[in-house]
Amino acid sequence: MDLVIRAPRAITGDTETACTVGVRDGRIATVEPYDAPLEGARQVELDGDVVLLPGLVDTHVHVNDPGRSEWEGFETATRAAAAGGVTTIVDMPLNSLPPTVDVAALEVKRKTAAGRVHVDVGFWGGAVPGNAAELRPLHDAGVFGFKCFLLHSGVDEFPPLDSEGLEQAMRQLRAFGGLLIVHAEDAGTIDGAPAAHGRDYGGFLGSRPPEAEHTAIERVVELARRTGTRVHILHLASGGALPMLAAARAEGVPVTVETCPHYLSFTAEEIRDGATEFKCCPPIREAANRERLWQGLADGVIDCVVSDHSPCTPELKRFDSGDFGEAWGGIASLQVGLPAVWTGARQRGFTLADVVRWMARRPAEQVGLDRKGRIAPGCDADFCVFAPDEAFVVDAARLRHRNPVSAYHDRPLAGVVRQTWLRGEPVTGDAPHGMLLRREDP
Repeated sequence: MDLVIRAPRAITGDTETACTVGVRDGRIATVEPYDAPLEGARQVELDGDVVLLPGLVDTHVHVNDPGRSEWEGFETATRAAAAGGVTTIVDMPLNSLPPTVDVAALEVKRKTAAGRVHVDVGFWGGAVPGNAAELRPLHDAGVFGFKCFLLHSGVDEFPPLDSEGLEQAMRQLRAFGGLLIVHAEDAGTIDGAPAAHGRDYGGFLGSRPPEAEHTAIERVVELARRTGTRVHILHLASGGALPMLAAARAEGVPVTVETCPHYLSFTAEEIRDGATEFKCCPPIREAANRERLWQGLADGVIDCVVSDHSPCTPELKRFDSGDFGEAWGGIASLQVGLPAVWTGARQRGFTLADVVRWMARRPAEQVGLDRKGRIAPGCDADFCVFAPDEAFVVDAARLRHRNPVSAYHDRPLAGVVRQTWLRGEPVTGDAPHGMLLRREDP
């Protein structure tokens, strides 16, 4: 073996166990009992206060590079990912310039990322008005699926699909087995709500009511039912949509669902006036709603937890005015997602195996990355060494994404990432050795 890791505690499958992992040529060659006489060129003995996890897979990351690299970039985003135990990210198609809505733009993004990534990186394509002819070429070029909005995306160069465009895109994707991922908020519902303005978080919350999510999800589910297209609901914030989603899944509609650490961590009641670091869309809702999302994870209606890491410069958060109507909506959390979710999970009786399922295995399964998200023979030797009982307080200035802004600043969390390995090599943040991934046909 090139590498042997002896772990008194490791998450393999759905359990915590003691094991010895053998790595050859960047892949897991074998998983043996802890006392197995396995030899390797490098031997690592883990202490009993850490747990060996598979590297996390975050399928919802806005790197914003090229074009808005002052917001974030491939080097900084992937350093932050590695510091948080994330070994694979999939980059969103918008906020970069050009947006990833055709093959030429995808190649620009790949050239920008080449040689600069500290973890493995894949790419989503975009479904926007007028690019129907580009969907199949993007699919063939290796994007993992297609993102669309049903209302203004926040940037003019990535416009939303209307009802006719949504159905057209879904029928086209169904023809070649593509996946549509949807920012599910209904434009009409939000247009009819009071506009967000001023420092009052309650006013912002009222401008993005849960009915906007429910109406949009209902439309997407109905089209998925009719067309058979695989769809994925992004960043679910409203627990009120869970019964509808559970019923759709029970009848075989091909729909999966994610939520995010901030919806599981924060509540509307605790967000003070002017605290625009908490602005995101859909918004963070009330405490009772947060508990419904945790129940959705327990019931298996919500498949996975991913960051929706959407950073910007401090100026765009409008800390000068604290105006929720003017501030950029997005939360930077790529590095702290694992401890944030673990902090809430352990309080509610979940295990680290549950967290690994939500943040590693299921995101990998959703995008078809069969060699990611598990400690099992044949998988990439991607690992996170995690100390679940060590506590820390988040300092935004010490996080590795580009700008020192985070809703988690000053928040105490449980769990520290001690080390991250990518294909059998430690990730130090010095020499990048991540790869650019392409979707593989089954």
